[in-house]
Formats: sequence, C-alpha cells, structure tokens
Amino acid sequence: MAIIDYRVEDGAAILSWDDKDRPMNVLSGDALAELSAAVEKAVADADVKGIVLTSGKQGVFVAGGDLQQIESLGSGPIDAAELLKRTGAVLDQLRRMETCGKPVVAALNGVTLGGGYEIALACHHRILVDQRHAKVGLPEAGLGLMPGAGGTQRLPRLIGLQGALGLIMQGKQLGPQEALERGLVDELVEPAELIPAAKKWIEKDGSATQPWDRKRYQVPGGGPSSVTFAQTLMGSNAMTHAATFGNMPSQQAILQSVYEGLGLPMDRAGKVETRQFIRVLQDPTARSMLRTLFFSLQECQKGVRRPKDVPPFDVKKVGIVGAGLMGQGIAHVSAKVGIDVVLLDRNLASAERGKQKVAQTLERRLAKGRTTTERVEGILGRIHPSADYLDLEGADLVVEAVFEDRGIKAQVTKASDQQLGDGAIFASNTSGLPITDLAKASSRPENFIGLHFFSPVERMQMVEIVVGEQTSRETLAKAWDFILKIKKAGIVVNDSPGFYTSRVFGTFISEGNHLLVEGANPALIENAARSAGMPMPPLGISDQVGLGTMHKVAKQAEQDAAAAGKDWEPSPAQAIIASLVEDHDRWGAHPPPREDGTPRAPGGFYDYDESGKHLWPELGKAMSRWIERNDQQPSAETVRRRYLFAQCLEAVRCLEQGVISEVRDGDVGVIMAVGFPAFTGGPFTFIDNYGLSEFVRDAEALSARYGARFEPPKLLREMAAEGRSFYS
Repeated sequence: MAIIDYRVEDGAAILSWDDKDRPMNVLSGDALAELSAAVEKAVADADVKGIVLTSGKQGVFVAGGDLQQIESLGSGPIDAAELLKRTGAVLDQLRRMETCGKPVVAALNGVTLGGGYEIALACHHRILVDQRHAKVGLPEAGLGLMPGAGGTQRLPRLIGLQGALGLIMQGKQLGPQEALERGLVDELVEPAELIPAAKKWIEKDGSATQPWDRKRYQVPGGGPSSVTFAQTLMGSNAMTHAATFGNMPSQQAILQSVYEGLGLPMDRAGKVETRQFIRVLQDPTARSMLRTLFFSLQECQKGVRRPKDVPPFDVKKVGIVGAGLMGQGIAHVSAKVGIDVVLLDRNLASAERGKQKVAQTLERRLAKGRTTTERVEGILGRIHPSADYLDLEGADLVVEAVFEDRGIKAQVTKASDQQLGDGAIFASNTSGLPITDLAKASSRPENFIGLHFFSPVERMQMVEIVVGEQTSRETLAKAWDFILKIKKAGIVVNDSPGFYTSRVFGTFISEGNHLLVEGANPALIENAARSAGMPMPPLGISDQVGLGTMHKVAKQAEQDAAAAGKDWEPSPAQAIIASLVEDHDRWGAHPPPREDGTPRAPGGFYDYDESGKHLWPELGKAMSRWIERNDQQPSAETVRRRYLFAQCLEAVRCLEQGVISEVRDGDVGVIMAVGFPAFTGGPFTFIDNYGLSEFVRDAEALSARYGARFEPPKLLREMAAEGRSFYS
C-alpha cells in the first residue's frame, strides 16, 4: 500500500504522506524511498511548478524517526559501515529534494518532530497550522539520541548557532507562535488554508534555492570564523559538562557535529553528523534511554497493565480530601480534563485556600500564554471547595491526601465511606504507609487502593498504583481509568512499606547519611551525587523534604516499636536529624512556624540566604558526637558507585519480593518519579549494561567494606550464575 499519495493541483504536486500501517507517520526507509520517487516524478513533469509536502494524518505531519528501527540497531553489535551507508542515503535523498530545481513547501498540519522536522528543514518554505496541538522541534536529545538527517546542520544555518544550539541540545518542542518567532517556520495559517497558502507561495514567491546554497551566504549571527561562534561553543561545552558530568554522549556529539559541520559545505557537513550519529548509537546510553523513556514509558501512559476483562469506568466526579499541596495538584489535573471536583478540608476556609492556590498556578500559566481565560474559568468552575462530607455523595472516586498519620487517614476513610456508592472506589495518596493496613478503616477494603502521586502533581507524569491484599481487579482497573483520564502514566506495585519508588529512593538518602556518619566531606557527598546523575543530592533533598518531617517519621517508628514491645535505638543519622531539629532549631528549607506563630529561619544541612544556599559550615563540629573522624576520604567514583548500587540492589529486592513484577515498570518508575539517573535507563538496565556477574562481584566488595546493605540478593546471584539478564 502506497505511503505517499501523489496528485497535481494548480501546477503544484501535492505529496500527501499517510502510512496506513502506522498510527503516525515516521521517517522510515520505505517512506523515504516513495518520497524520493514522488519528488523525481514532480521534477520530470514540466507542468509542475512546485511541490507541496503534507500529511494525510489528522494533526500529525511526521512524528519523528522510526525509533523501533533505531532501537533494533542498538540492541546488538552495530555494523558501522552498513549504518553509514543507510544514513548517507537519507541525507542524499533530502539533499536531492532541496536542490531539485523546483520549490518545495512543507505544509505542516500538526506535530512535526525529529526526523519529521528534519524533512521540513530540507524544504524551501515551512507553513504550520496555528493550533495548540501543533509542535515542531528536534527532541532526540531527550532520549539520549541526536538528529541524524541533517538537523544539526540545517537548523543553525537557518536561525543561527545561538538560537539553534539550545533547541537541539535540550530537545525543545515549540508551539506555533514561538516556532514562528524563533524562525523554525515561516508562516502560520488556519488548517483550511494550509494547502492554498502553500500553492500561493509557490505561485508568487517560490524559490528553489536554500539560503545556505546562495552565494555569499553567512550563518545568521556569525559563522565559524566569528568570535561569537567560538564564544558560544566554548560556553556551551562548559555548561554541558557542568550539567551532565559526561554522562550523556549525545550532548558532546551534537556539539562536535555543529562545530565541525558548520565550516563545511552542506554536502560534506552531513557526513560529519552521520559520524557522530553512529558514535551515539554505539554507546549503550542511547539504547537504554530509548527503551525506558520511550517504549516503556509509552506502555505506562497507555495502561498496558490494566486488567483487560474489566469494562471501562468513566470518572465524572471525584472527591479530594485534603486541600494541601498534593490535594491542590490532584484537583487541578482532574478539573483540567473535565472532572467535577469536591475539594474538601477541615473547614471551608482551608478548602477555599486550596482552590485559590490552583487559581494562582493557572494565572501564572495564563500570563505566560500557556492557557486561555476560557480554560482557566472552566477548570476553576469545576472545583468546589467544601467542609462537608455529604458533598462527596455521587463521587466515582475519593482520593485522600491528608497528613501521613494513620489515625487521621482512618477518620477520613470512615467519613468518606458513608457517602460512597457500591461502584465507587477510595484511594489513599500515601508515599509509604501500607495500603492493606489503611484499608482496615474501610467497610469495603476490596474498593480501597493506593494512588501515590508525586509533587508537583501538575508536572510529574508518574503515579504509583498500589494494590493492597484485598484490592479487587475491578478497583485496579478503575484506578487505571482515572490515571489515564488525567493523562498520567502509571506503574502497578504490590503493597509493601515504602512501596517501590520510595524504597529505592530512600536508599539514596540513606547512603548519603551513611557517608556523613563515616566522616565523608559533605561537599563530596553532595557533588558526587550530582555527578552520578541524581537531580538533587541527599543532604539537599533532606532539607527540602523537611528535617522535621523526617524526625517525625523516626519518632513514629520509635512509638511503633514500643507498641510492639521491641527495643528501638535511633541510628546515628536519625540522631543527627533529631539534634538538628531539637538542639539547633534547624528544620530544613521550608520550616514550620514556632508554636507561638513566629516564623523560623530556613536552615538544615544547608544555610539559606539571599545569595542562595551553602552547606552549614558548623555541621561537622555540631554533630561530632555521631560523625566519625575520617582522614582518608573516599574517591568520588566510590561514592557514585555506592549511590547507584544501593538503589539498584533495592530495586532487585523489590522484584524478588514481588513488590513489582515488571522490570520495565521498575526502570521507568524510578526515573520518572524520583529522579534515578535517566542516562542509565533505570536500575535493571544499569545492571544489564554493567554485566550481572560483574555487578555481583563489585556489590560483594562494597558489602565487605561498607556493610550488608550491599549484599546481592539471591535472585541476582542466581541470574548471574545462569548467565541471564533482566531484559534477555
């Protein structure tokens, strides 16, 4: 079946791209072959004055390259010579299109990303529909890849190095207005005017020569011989290293491609890009990120693990108990998709403050042009503040988002339960309290589930769906339907204290505490975490979470131990946090007010002032009772390894214990929810790439030196002995 439909209208050859075998058009070998044949047909037709390249897909031009083909290339040894030949053929085809002698217009009817936008760059004019869904850009870097069809060469030549480099390296996707303002497209039109506008341009202004093929062409803003060019690349190189610590090969490859290629004619510049593109594919980083952050994430976004035998459930009304930060976010994303929300708190004033916080968030988006007045009014009109549980009547779902206190959660569960119908479900937004225990307060534990959202809810994609011992498949399916309706991705985990993401992330913070107690320099503790790829270091995260909150959790553990008749002795790390709070009044970055209502100054492991934050210089002296003297500091590489191994080992324990059942969920969950280093592809991919036998060997060495927490689980030992891997 043909992918490119060819027709001639008013002297213009209309090439409509519509791959019937795929939901979206992608830059594949078959499609490019048909495109090239269609271009040659148009060139040979004397009655054709120009070519219009558009799409037969609703709202999508070309969504990018064939990522499945790219993933398969990276799944085994790469034949560099064969890949060079294939990639070179793509560049030759696009170069032929832009030098064919007839003007070519890209009539972009929606999403135009990656390879799709690289095709558009090879056209002489770009027209985009002026609709919210339309996006253009080169997002490859976000998946550990880089443009491979001329993007690193044509975009800088089109809009200048300074404008292009950030877009390529950050993988930005621009909406219509910003794309026009920054020069990525030449016109914006309404959908009905797209093809007429393209034909009009061919008739009146059509030029068949790209800017970079004209005599005396200069790169906008300065080319390779300019001071600006050198300064921009030097600054970009320094900033890239500071941001990635060398963990993202694609970033350096993009810089190298731009640096070498812009000084060459276009025919030779493409070969520079191809060489760097192959280099990126040969590194496991690209394959790892692509599998986890594209394919596995897509599964989580589509609800692949939703029970298939349960009919769809449409959540039309949701009750949210607790109008704090998490409740506000859940209310926002629910109302945004058309769900009526009852936002309930202990009094009406608190509930109304929660709605006002949502309004402030929307007002900021409105001021930046990211929403409209009508949408803001619609969202706020669906959020109904309340202090009366009777208002929950008729809700399809109630989400409890109150403090991490079993007693308070039980009260909320019982009060909500009385208002819910038989088909409604109840969800607890808890980060670690066992769902099976919380469900004991419900008269219908089979309808009780955990929905662990992450802050800020409006921006974080991931939700951890926690199944208790009595949670039914119907409840799980209904929870999935809610998650998908509010456009979130989900992973399913079985009940366990801390669930999955909190358990894995907790080992990272804990390892930072171990290092502190061992006498490691706090600056080393924090900087090694950043260089390992963690978005925030452990001491800094502790301050953000709140030392008071962490101290409260420890006190709760002490009380639970006493109630069970067990002895409880705080760890040195817990003792340090207790001392920071109780002896030094240092509660973290966002401290609560004192009992008399006066504000506390922020402070914890860090000092905070107008200039920013700095590690508290008195930390070692003030905590000397618990911090060991250490004249032999560990190497940064040892600290990085400890951070990564601690988290990977906990992930394997969760798999071994049945907390998670899918390694794909395990990888994508901790990257998207708690910031496990994305360049690794997740803990299970990291272990596979490291080699299971080698990982077990090095974990045993860490265990012998630093403690049993690094002891490899039985599952890992067995897999290593049998030569298996997690993705084999």
